Amino acid sequence: MKLSLTSRIFLGYAVVLVTFGGVSLFSVSELHRSQAEIQLVSEGYLSLSQTVAALETFLAYQSKDMGRLRDEENVETRRALIRLARPYFPGLMTDRLEAGKATAKRVRELAPESEQRFVDEVTQKLDEISLRFADYEAGANQVFAVLESESPDLSRAGPELARLQQAERASMSAIRLLHGSIEARIHERVRRAQERGRRTEVAIILLPVVAIGVGLLATGLAARTLRPLRTLYEGIGRIRQGDFEAKLGIPGDDEIALLAREFDAMAGALKDRDAQLKEKQQELLRAERLAAVGRVSAQVAHEVRNPLSSIGLNVEMLQERLAESEFSSDEAAKETHELLAAVTREIDRVTEITEEYLRLARLPTPVQRDENLVEVIEDVLSFSRGELERAQVKVVTTFPPGLLMAKVDEGQLRQVFVNLVRNAREAMEGGGTLTVSAWAAKGTAEIRVHDTGAGMTPDVQERIFEPFFTTKAGGTGLGLSLSRQIIEAHGGSVEVESIVLRGTTFILKLPT
Repeated sequence: MKLSLTSRIFLGYAVVLVTFGGVSLFSVSELHRSQAEIQLVSEGYLSLSQTVAALETFLAYQSKDMGRLRDEENVETRRALIRLARPYFPGLMTDRLEAGKATAKRVRELAPESEQRFVDEVTQKLDEISLRFADYEAGANQVFAVLESESPDLSRAGPELARLQQAERASMSAIRLLHGSIEARIHERVRRAQERGRRTEVAIILLPVVAIGVGLLATGLAARTLRPLRTLYEGIGRIRQGDFEAKLGIPGDDEIALLAREFDAMAGALKDRDAQLKEKQQELLRAERLAAVGRVSAQVAHEVRNPLSSIGLNVEMLQERLAESEFSSDEAAKETHELLAAVTREIDRVTEITEEYLRLARLPTPVQRDENLVEVIEDVLSFSRGELERAQVKVVTTFPPGLLMAKVDEGQLRQVFVNLVRNAREAMEGGGTLTVSAWAAKGTAEIRVHDTGAGMTPDVQERIFEPFFTTKAGGTGLGLSLSRQIIEAHGGSVEVESIVLRGTTFILKLPT
């Protein structure tokens, strides 16, 4: 699952918080266990140990007292000791045994599951000691009964005293074993508590170190994740300075990487937009230059056309007069008529140039109607067939089977095709092949006019549509500029592709 940048940073610091929380919980848990261990030992096993030790002490005193009774010769003293022993010793032993059982019950409630079996064994042994003490008390009463008489029958009391001493030894042995097992359990619990304490101390020291390490790791990961921001900032600075070649190239799939990819896309778009603006600026300058040229051309053509008309009319009148005149020789007449014919040709050429200037300056808004482009192209080729055949130019056409309709001004579009066909013919000195193809694609009609002429260099291609730029000796340099102006007025475009010695292709695109 891919996590966002915010989620990664939050998750990193959440791990730190959880780690420190785990350290705190572990410390509290170990403290609680230590307290439970201390309570089990202090309130449980130590109390049991003290009770069993008291039982052992009382039984030892009772054994001594029984020895004094056996050795006491004074009847009154013996009876006094028996009166003291009967209520005192059984009551104390019974109280201690009951206190021990109560303590064992309380310890069982405090003890963990692992200790309950031992506590049950202690309770069982206390019950066994109680039974032994009951037998011992019955035997002691019998001995007391014999020793209270005026003249005790020691032969009769001997076996009873022997059994009583044997019961004392058995009870003492059981009490001592119980006391030893409780003391051993206390030492075992204390040893475990000490070991746990040492482990807890080590863990409490190491776990915060681990938590700090996790925190540093999370901080380092966060810093590493945020490091590309500086690269992004530097890239923005380069864009601000106009360097649209800035590419960040930050890998990954987080927000910063996505932002960097969008930034790279934006830089590319700005670069394209800058190129488009420069191109539009060049087009605007070209349009302004064309407008200025058009205004100058219109003024010049207007000033030149009227005198040319007068000159042409006067030359015609002069030719008529000369036709009626006599010359000294036929050679002089021929020379005179040739000079007038040359003047007439130059007047026609200058008139044609002025008319072309006027067309450039006063290009009317196209009157667009639905026209079949294929039909317009075929008419132009048919019109130009004679001059193409004389120039040994072969024509190859490729047109779609149906109609190729577009809203165009037929007259202006015909002027464009005538100019392109004438340029192609002039480019193929000595003959060649003129290929004209047309098709429709995605709402656009594309027309290609290809010749097999000498082609153009890249420098010439860049300036081919500039007004008054020409590579022909007698050209005006307005034909292609006017053609491009007509096509753009129709919402289309003109492109040129040329390779030196392999020919030139003009590509016209018009909306269908």
